[in-house]
Amino acid sequence: MKIRVGIAGYGNLGRGVESALRSCEDMELIGIFSRRDPETIAPRTGVPVYSMEKAGDMQDQIDVMILCGGSRSDLPEQTPMLAQLFNVVDSFDTHARIPEHFSRVDAASREGKKLSVISAGWDPGLFSLNRLLGQAILPDGADYTFWGKGVSQGHSDAIRRIPGVKDARQYTIPVEEALESVRRGETPELTARQKHTRECFVVTEEDADQKAIEEAIKTMPNYFAEYDTTVHFISEEELHREHDGIPHGGVVLRTGRTGFHRENSHVVEYRLKLDSNPEFTSSVLVACARAAYRLYREGQTGCKTVLDIPPAYLHPETAEELRKKLL
Repeated sequence: MKIRVGIAGYGNLGRGVESALRSCEDMELIGIFSRRDPETIAPRTGVPVYSMEKAGDMQDQIDVMILCGGSRSDLPEQTPMLAQLFNVVDSFDTHARIPEHFSRVDAASREGKKLSVISAGWDPGLFSLNRLLGQAILPDGADYTFWGKGVSQGHSDAIRRIPGVKDARQYTIPVEEALESVRRGETPELTARQKHTRECFVVTEEDADQKAIEEAIKTMPNYFAEYDTTVHFISEEELHREHDGIPHGGVVLRTGRTGFHRENSHVVEYRLKLDSNPEFTSSVLVACARAAYRLYREGQTGCKTVLDIPPAYLHPETAEELRKKLL
């Protein structure tokens, strides 16, 4: 029997999940749920679209709900609410607030006797796993994460929520000097500002206060306040002409030493280069939905992260097949 999936939210991430599910023979998309008028939404696969308010009426028809809202204001409310009704997976990516988000979703999931996976994606997500492995294998060392150059969906969405902003793209850019220093096996102590810069391209509503918008961006905690940030105000035409794609990527590095005299140096690097940030993130969400379903079938409830999921549960093949093909 196929795993029955619902999508909550139909922006770039929701469309990516819709696309990713077409490659998964063990999964079936049942429907899309949106706060927008369902009549205004035309999914590529032709699946039904429902009002978000109707989600609770379909508990018996959906095994896992994949939540595709933004981390700034959507997921903090939607995930705990829907986690009481469904097994859910989200991509909450505000790193500083993950413990708080986990606690709320865990309580809601246990109340509803459901299983949730939060902060699934590539960072947090795959990069989190690589940081864990690096620290476990090379305890005498340091790890570093560099993002970009690429468009951050969460940061772009955060800018778009500022009053007066019509559209925006935010690029995260690694400081090359810092990155190359780590690759050489050095262990510099780097602040967030020393590792990355942020560049924003913003389209405003007519007569919007651009000075106030720039100040709101540069002082936004957990997003821009800790970085050197440049803001460009451009036309809508230029935004679509020059910044229509959503590429991203990054690297996780672990540098460490082994030997009785710490005489041997090691550098471990894991790299992602993505043409489409939302489509890749969506693919991770779909794999985690498979794992959530399997954990729930075992009788587990509450909240999990990728750090708690056995890797084999992400893969459609059986444990026997994986041992034969991948070990």
